[in-house]
Amino acid sequence: MSDPADLTATELLAAYRAGTLSPVEATEAVLARIGRDDPKVNAFCLVAAESALAAARASADRWRRGETLGALDGVPVSIKDVLLTRGWPTRRGSTTIDPSGPWEEDAPSVARLREQGAVFVGKTTTPEFAWKGVTDSPLTGVTRNPWDTSRTAGGSSGGAAAAVAAGMAPLALGTDGGGSVRIPAAFTGTFTLKPTYGRIPHYPASPFGTLAHVGPMTTSVADAALLLDAVCGADGRDWSSLPPPGAPFSGTAPAGTAPAGTGPGDLTGLRVAFSPDLGFASVDPDVAALVAAAAEVFAELGAKVEQADPGFGDPVADFEALWFAGAAKVVEHLGPQDRARLDPGLLEICEQGARLSAVGYLTATARRMELGRTMGLFHERYDLLLTPTLPIAAFEAGAEVPPGSPSRRWTGWTPFTYPFNMTQQPAASLPCGFTAEGLPAGLQVVGARHADALVMSACLAYEHARPWKAKRPVL
Repeated sequence: MSDPADLTATELLAAYRAGTLSPVEATEAVLARIGRDDPKVNAFCLVAAESALAAARASADRWRRGETLGALDGVPVSIKDVLLTRGWPTRRGSTTIDPSGPWEEDAPSVARLREQGAVFVGKTTTPEFAWKGVTDSPLTGVTRNPWDTSRTAGGSSGGAAAAVAAGMAPLALGTDGGGSVRIPAAFTGTFTLKPTYGRIPHYPASPFGTLAHVGPMTTSVADAALLLDAVCGADGRDWSSLPPPGAPFSGTAPAGTAPAGTGPGDLTGLRVAFSPDLGFASVDPDVAALVAAAAEVFAELGAKVEQADPGFGDPVADFEALWFAGAAKVVEHLGPQDRARLDPGLLEICEQGARLSAVGYLTATARRMELGRTMGLFHERYDLLLTPTLPIAAFEAGAEVPPGSPSRRWTGWTPFTYPFNMTQQPAASLPCGFTAEGLPAGLQVVGARHADALVMSACLAYEHARPWKAKRPVL
């Protein structure tokens, strides 16, 4: 048998059922992998080996008795350090947060994983208050890419993505306010879905408002489906949370809500738009070729694929207005001494956001709603939109932008991600190959609001046609 740390959650659960592996053995393997490789990657800001092993032993006992708590009983999982986790500090990458607590409450998604018997191995790194698309912070330093530790893992869920890619837990919870699960998934060759806003309840409410989503980060579509099933559904603490979806994401993968597509390996009749650049972005030729080849796979699977742009210009100014105002809200309670300890880039955008007027904010909101209208009409013609997840591969770790970037901010190199936070649509990133330098590239699959099942089904079809799991970084 291969190292249990390299198994997916689906494979672990099958082994638990067969009695060929126990949750204790799986957790020990994951902890050993963390001990061996995390010093090179820095994906974790907290590792709880003792409590993880205790939880694994309790799970093993439940499996022996045939009394498991849920579908994820005994599966190791990591939690991004912006999600409340009872008994552990949630410091959000900031030295300004007192770790002493008390920490008495779980975020909704964390609570549901705990109820399912998942084994929490630790908390993963984030940039300070999850403000940017790479992962480094005054609290935890730089998180690196398992494929090349001189490169960034992306962000802001960079620790979660690096942990999954390196086999330091098969499941991870991340968050995404402007690309924060999709950016690191593309850079690390992992799978993720930013679901429709409200699909996974979020509490406390993000200071970035209705841009921020919770999302699963995994090595396979099936694992993401398992995680989604565990954490979806309404929660009274989140006034915008949605009821449970009509059918589970796991098991026999759903074909989606569109009439096209008859199963996970067949996309016949699906109307798919492929936009290489959204009409305004510049894409590295290596990445562009990989994404174009991936779009061809959808045609091979029966989809009707046409090259088409959605018809909007770069909404970066409006996104930054909303994002920078949210950042200003994050730190409004901090005095001068604490502000001096912040990431300098964060402090800079906070100062910009604090100068934004209410009318300016509402203007950006109105343009956001117009963008949503544009995409709503676009999806009357097309079931899915395919784009690159990112226009580049991973660049130097510790920098906010790649060398030669015309923009000082991370939004300058993420033109494909933040528009779909503004529209609240489901958007997945799946691995679609490697550049000449051996770095992963990602394909983004976008659906209409509430078409999460269709996005997942299409991604599963692609995964069956072009499996990626066997490709793992070697540290």
